Amino acid sequence: MNRTSSSSASADEEHQRAGAIVSAQQESLIENSNIPQANAETTQGWNDWKWQLRNRIRSVEQLAKYLNLSGEVSNLSAVAERYPLAITPYYANLIRRPDLSDPIFQMAVPQCQELFSPAFLDDDPLEEHQDMPVPGLIHRYCDRALLIATTTCGSYCRHCTRKRIAGMRESTISATRLRQVAEYLSNHPEISDVIVSGGDPLTMATAALEKILETLRSIKSISVIRIGTRVPVVLPMRITDELVNMLKKYHPVWINTHFNHPNEITDESISACTKLADTGIPMGNQSVLLRNVNDKPFIIEQLCRRLISIRVRPYYLYQCDLVRGVEHFRTPLSKGIEIMEYLRGRLSGIAIPNFVVDAPHGAGKIPVTPNYIISMSPTHTVLRNYEGLLVNYPEPGAAYEPCSDKDDRTAGVWELATGKASLLAHDSIARIKRRRKSTVKKITPSISTDKKSVLLTDENGLLHCRTKGAAGC
Repeated sequence: MNRTSSSSASADEEHQRAGAIVSAQQESLIENSNIPQANAETTQGWNDWKWQLRNRIRSVEQLAKYLNLSGEVSNLSAVAERYPLAITPYYANLIRRPDLSDPIFQMAVPQCQELFSPAFLDDDPLEEHQDMPVPGLIHRYCDRALLIATTTCGSYCRHCTRKRIAGMRESTISATRLRQVAEYLSNHPEISDVIVSGGDPLTMATAALEKILETLRSIKSISVIRIGTRVPVVLPMRITDELVNMLKKYHPVWINTHFNHPNEITDESISACTKLADTGIPMGNQSVLLRNVNDKPFIIEQLCRRLISIRVRPYYLYQCDLVRGVEHFRTPLSKGIEIMEYLRGRLSGIAIPNFVVDAPHGAGKIPVTPNYIISMSPTHTVLRNYEGLLVNYPEPGAAYEPCSDKDDRTAGVWELATGKASLLAHDSIARIKRRRKSTVKKITPSISTDKKSVLLTDENGLLHCRTKGAAGC
């Protein structure tokens, strides 16, 4: 049985409208840009990732000059002193409007709201330091661990969950600490999966990163190595032949990257992802739900569609953590549930991320979904699909009682839960409307009442009078 569902006409129209909105936004951003654009052809070293790192925007003064900012520069300096600023020229060049209407501006440029600090926020709400048996290694889940390989990033995201360490002192893991990590992993063979994170490990020199991968691969109990990186988004020229040729020596290697908005998917980032995928590296994407950046259903839909088109599977959609300095980005949980409700049925399963809350106190990732279980009885469970259609699902061993597969307008949830009805649908479902549309056939013309009309019969034997020439005649 083919279980691939087709979208309804209304969903297709909605998708087209959504695509048009995003395209119009992107075109508008380019046309209305007042930002000096770096000339990629004449700027020496533009395509050199090391040049990009050396020439990151690191101060508010540089930022003001580059983006023509005015007015709030002195206020932003206090924010940058508390939470370091770094933006690669490449990523800064994606900003089309130097204000809060631009999603990349919001994610990259310090804002005064970062200093707002309600009591329920924390520098380390996930209590990572309390799950560090040795410095730099977080062991929370039984079978996996996370290694902080560096505190350096190409660009420091303003919504970062590790704002407490990112960029405070740019450094990489020392040989001594790496030995301690290796010893701990060797003594804990239950750990089979290690995530190399940071900071951003792909900002490290290739040889330094290889030393880490070589160390991990030498531990027999480690079967999977994952790398968390935002380099394809903010520093795509880092994905060189030298890098991918080194990475493939340590397969299986997985990479999770971090696109948050369709505007971040450029020719350069597509090229970087293609190079990684062509090397046999499975790629996932971890987005963060950010207020006024990507908290619209159609934006996440377009992001997911574009990601799977470049062989990057949407993996997680994170609720923003309770981290000090990011409260202005946090959305209500209901917003994430609304978005997940919107995606289901509009996108295939491979394009839908898991919406999760990385819970405080180190409780880990908790999936949060719309409720598709409506009711339960010992014999039947009532399920809801994305259209709002309710069906009963008989449990194993339930006594069989014949019931109509057709929608019973007098039935309710109780009838479904007890097996007395199997389907409950509402008239506004386009697919159900198509099903209910009568399949008609003409009766002999001799029973036509006049030359202007004809009698038709449907599959139920009911007679209908139709005007000749109308739809269906």
